[in-house]
Amino acid sequence: MAKEIAGYLKLQAKGGQANPAPPIGPALGSKGINIMEFCKQFNARTQDKMGQVVPVLVTYYKDKSFDFVIKTPPTAVLLKDAAKVKAGSDQPNRVKVGSVTWDQIKTIAETKMPDLNCFTIESAMKMVAGSAANMGLRIKGTAPF
Repeated sequence: MAKEIAGYLKLQAKGGQANPAPPIGPALGSKGINIMEFCKQFNARTQDKMGQVVPVLVTYYKDKSFDFVIKTPPTAVLLKDAAKVKAGSDQPNRVKVGSVTWDQIKTIAETKMPDLNCFTIESAMKMVAGSAANMGLRIKGTAPF
């Protein structure tokens, strides 16, 4: 018989660096989830993404057990890394803070493809380019599509 799902919980944590401190500890503790067990499993599964912000969808059950799915890093984080900027612009339509190339956008789109709701790499690139524009990043070159 399948376990009865009690709920879902969305978190963002740095890969390989989860600890029981806030914000992870209180979020999991309030649902009755074993915090240390989650941290051990999460850190083991995200060793290859050390220090990179990673979203996690935790499914917790009535018997206090849990499963979790690790998603791809947020587009904004990947764009900030590619453009080597600390943050996006507070006025993206007026003040540009950096630039990215179409090759970098294609790389980010390929990384994000499993979590995006599109079928072609071109449409994924358009989504990433829109995020870049909303962050105040210029896109160098001409669009390859």
